[in-house]
Amino acid sequence: MVGTKKKKGSKTAVNLILGVICFLWILPTFGLFASSFRPAADILQTGWWKVFPHQEWKAGETVQLPKEVDLREPIEVNGKTYTDEQLKAGVKADGSRLMWENRRARTVNMQEQGWQAVPDLTLDNYKNVLSGKEYTLKEADGSETVQKGSGLSQAFWNTLTIAVPATVIPVLIASFAAYAFAWLRFPGRKTLFVIIIAMLVIPIQVALIPVLKDYTALGLNGSYLGIWLAHTAFGLPLVTYFMYNFISQLPKDLFESAFIDGASHFTIFSRLILPLSVPALASIGIFQFLWVWNDYLVSLIFIGNQPSVQVMSMKIADLVGSRGNDWHLLTSAAFISMLMPLAIFFLLQKYFVRGLMGGSVKG
Repeated sequence: MVGTKKKKGSKTAVNLILGVICFLWILPTFGLFASSFRPAADILQTGWWKVFPHQEWKAGETVQLPKEVDLREPIEVNGKTYTDEQLKAGVKADGSRLMWENRRARTVNMQEQGWQAVPDLTLDNYKNVLSGKEYTLKEADGSETVQKGSGLSQAFWNTLTIAVPATVIPVLIASFAAYAFAWLRFPGRKTLFVIIIAMLVIPIQVALIPVLKDYTALGLNGSYLGIWLAHTAFGLPLVTYFMYNFISQLPKDLFESAFIDGASHFTIFSRLILPLSVPALASIGIFQFLWVWNDYLVSLIFIGNQPSVQVMSMKIADLVGSRGNDWHLLTSAAFISMLMPLAIFFLLQKYFVRGLMGGSVKG
C-alpha cells in the first residue's frame, strides 16, 4: 500500500513537472502566434495578451478648456487641478481618466473604462512578409508609411529545396552503412566504424574552410548540389550511429531465414530492413530536417546570402538587423519558419518515441 502511494506520488510529480515545461514552451509560442495577427500599431502599444477580452480606456466626453489656460500653471478640469504632465500621461478622476485630446486646442477627453471583447486581428502581416510588393503601414501615431515586403516566400521554397534532399540523402546512405556495419563481415569493419563515430566530436567549423576551398576548385560553391553534399557529410556520422543501434538489434533469425530463401543483401535491406526501421528513420529524419531547416552557418558558407538563394534563417536574420522595430513582420516570419518543422514532427510523432527507444535494450 505504501509503495503504491509512493508510486502515485512520483507519477503526479513527474506529470506536474512535464505540465510546467509544456506550459513554459506553449506560452511564448502562442504569444508569437497571436502577435503575428495583430496590427503593427497594436503590437508596439500593447502586449499580445490583449487579444483576450479585457478592460481598456475608451474615448468619452470632451471637455473644452479656455484658450488662455497657461500650461505651465495648474490646470483646472471639472473643479480639480492637474499638471500638464499628468494630462499627457493620463490621470484618473472619479472613475474616469483625463487625458489630452488636443493639447494645442486645449481639449481634454474623459475616457471611460469598458470591456474590449473582439480583438483587432489581420492577415496583412503574413501578406506583407511573404510578398515583395510595397504596402502601406499605419503607425501608432496615426501616420502612414509605404514599405516594401520582405519576400519571405522565396526563402521558404529555397529552404524546402535544401532541407528535403539534405534529409533524405544522408538518412538513406546511413541506413545502407548501418546495415553493412551491423550484419556484414568485411576487413576493417570495426576500424571504419570507430572512425565514423569519432567524427561526431569534430566541430563543423573546423571543416568549413578546407571544404570551401575544395568546393571552389570543383565549382560547387553556391549551388544546391554543394549544400546537399555538405549537409550530407556533416550529418552522416550521427545518422549512421543512430541507425546502427536500431538495425543491429533486429532478430538474427530474420536474416538467416531470408538468406535460406535466396534473398540478396539488397533485397533484405529493401524488403525487410527499411519497413522494420520506419520508427528509427522517422526519428532521425526529424532531427536531420530540423537541423537543416534551422541552419544558418553552413548555408551562408556554401550557398551564399544572395536574395535568390537565401534560406529562412538568413532572411529572418536580415529582418532583425535591418527592420528590428517591425515586430509585425518578425513575428509572422518567425511563425512561418516554425510551420514546416511542426508539421513534420506531428506527422511523424507516432514513430518518434518508438524510434528513440529502438535498440536501447536487447530482447
